[in-house]
Amino acid sequence: MAAEFATLVTGIVQSGSRLLGEHTVAFEHEFGAWLEPSSATLEAVAVSSGASALQLALVGVGVGPGDEVILPAFTAVPTAAAVCALGAVPVPVDVVEGTACLDPALVDAARTPRTRAVIVVHLYGLPATLPITDLPIVEDAAQAHGAICDHGRSAATAYSFYPTKNLGGIGDGGAVATTEPALAARIRRLRAHGMTEMYVHTEISQNFRMSEVEAAWLRLNLATLTADNARRHAIAQRYRNAAPHLAWQDSDPAHVYHLAVLRAPDRPAFRAALAEAGVATAVQYPLALTQQPAYEQFTVAPCPVAEAWASECVSVPCFPELSDAEVEFVAETLATVDG
Repeated sequence: MAAEFATLVTGIVQSGSRLLGEHTVAFEHEFGAWLEPSSATLEAVAVSSGASALQLALVGVGVGPGDEVILPAFTAVPTAAAVCALGAVPVPVDVVEGTACLDPALVDAARTPRTRAVIVVHLYGLPATLPITDLPIVEDAAQAHGAICDHGRSAATAYSFYPTKNLGGIGDGGAVATTEPALAARIRRLRAHGMTEMYVHTEISQNFRMSEVEAAWLRLNLATLTADNARRHAIAQRYRNAAPHLAWQDSDPAHVYHLAVLRAPDRPAFRAALAEAGVATAVQYPLALTQQPAYEQFTVAPCPVAEAWASECVSVPCFPELSDAEVEFVAETLATVDG
């Protein structure tokens, strides 16, 4: 792949086209077709990052200064940061015990006359349940490439191509997927300073463009994404089968396992035992939004389930490059460790 990518980069340099060129256009088409091969209406709009994809999607559904946006209390900070970047107010609500995703039953109670939208995060690659609401829904699928089969059920879905994601870029990148043509057209304007023609700006915005180099890299990696997702799912299932006594995040046939996560009430001891055996672990994420120094000011109701997840979650190795022997070693180790 390195040689093929080098050839593509040489072509980009020689073409003189660095932004919004043929690779970006082709990637948008190819990624949209990969997400929903049978859809005639789904459009993918490439942007500079997953955070900017969220931000532009929110602008697209009408969120502005002073508006409120409901979102799960257990998520990566960029979910809330995208709301704050618009001068809007994130309203964290608690999550479901087994999934760690937004509890749809709590949306109505968190709603006020200022509520303008809901963000649903498909955490760790698990497809979350959407609330039944007349509010615009923006799906945060930064970790869930391939977990959603119907993008028409919400206004827009934001994807991230940060290097560690299931579809990882050579740098930062993101995309907004939507079945609404007017919304796609608006996001295309907003990603380039709100410009409709050269030096004519009809909206106030900034630069959220993806580079041609990033798009070229993503096109190459898109070819293996289906197989990579299947490998992740198989690895996670091997772990779960080997260690059913551990408190795993709920399973789902569509789970793409960006991360394989379980809960350990005594997390330090659990991680220490795995480390001693030679298995690395990580914590995503150690604080709920209601506990983050910069975001706890937005707490409007207790979120005990989200905070419990934050205190207990542990990620174990789950990426397609793992060898079968490495997967077996991790699985056998997990089978011997108490949760």
